[in-house]
Amino acid sequence: MDRLPISVSMLTSSQRERWDAFVQRCPQATFFHLSAWQGILEEVFDHRSFYLYAERAGEIVAILPLAEVRSRLFGHALTSLPFCVYGGIAADVDAGADVAHELESKAETLAHALGVRYLEYRNLHARHPEWPRQDLYVSFRKEILPEVEANMLAIPRKQRAMVRKGIKNGLVSEIDDGVDRFFALYADNVLRHGTPALSKKYFQRLKDSFGEACEVLTVVGPDGKPLSSVLSFYFRDEVLPYYAGDDVAARELAANDFKYWELMRRACERGCKVFDYGRSKVGTGPYDFKRNWGFEPQPLSYEYRLYKCDGVPQHNPMNPKYRSFIALWKRLPIGVANRLGPYIVRNLG
Repeated sequence: MDRLPISVSMLTSSQRERWDAFVQRCPQATFFHLSAWQGILEEVFDHRSFYLYAERAGEIVAILPLAEVRSRLFGHALTSLPFCVYGGIAADVDAGADVAHELESKAETLAHALGVRYLEYRNLHARHPEWPRQDLYVSFRKEILPEVEANMLAIPRKQRAMVRKGIKNGLVSEIDDGVDRFFALYADNVLRHGTPALSKKYFQRLKDSFGEACEVLTVVGPDGKPLSSVLSFYFRDEVLPYYAGDDVAARELAANDFKYWELMRRACERGCKVFDYGRSKVGTGPYDFKRNWGFEPQPLSYEYRLYKCDGVPQHNPMNPKYRSFIALWKRLPIGVANRLGPYIVRNLG
């Protein structure tokens, strides 16, 4: 029996509720497929967006959110999605290959019309093994056990000792109403690493857009001084620590290990079942830190359709050509870096 025909449309404000209802029920969809990202990308970063959805018999069966990133420094691209670690097509299990084909066909037509250098899909799993891909990134995901103490015992011995050291040092975790303490720690942290900071406006917009699904946890010492902070997303039964920052004293006091333990503990008590430790670049400090927590890396399938470039773009700090820029950025005063950073990083995504 032939399937009913497919129609592909562009998301409008009147369809956001239907779009988000689909995201909540579709197993392939992620937090980053939620429609609120469209407003964030357009209003905070000034990136044009094209949110495509496929319908059959009046029901949404698949979605593909896209955003155009145009930069003199880093090129011209159509991406699903900038500033999001996951993206690409999310489709019902029984939607059929023809649905994905229709969405990708529309995306390619759009890419040609815009004249982009490449089209990028940030897939969790490979869709086009024959396409060029970015092999730099992995994700770390692990089950949260039902009992708090079982999660503590599941942490490898060395890192568990660091968590207990943080507890012994009198560290306390607090949930913040705003982003002030988080941003101060985050901005100082990225400056020490030589990378531009996203704007404080962006983080506030995340809080405003996602409400209780976006939470800031800050670790303070016995004297009340903020030491380490993390901004996390909650989606279905998962918690995703996404942005983080710390003070120079955090490592000595074991504040970072304590921070992630407190997030895991609170997520367990909240009924979450998956701890998504987020994306890391292979061979970096964060990659090793997460492995030391007993998480195994899972390769991400970032696939590219190349139009006006010869290879997969490498717009990341691992690229040797950015070495001198990183060294220079580290020497900037924090105030100058915070003013200039958002203008640069908005085109990296």
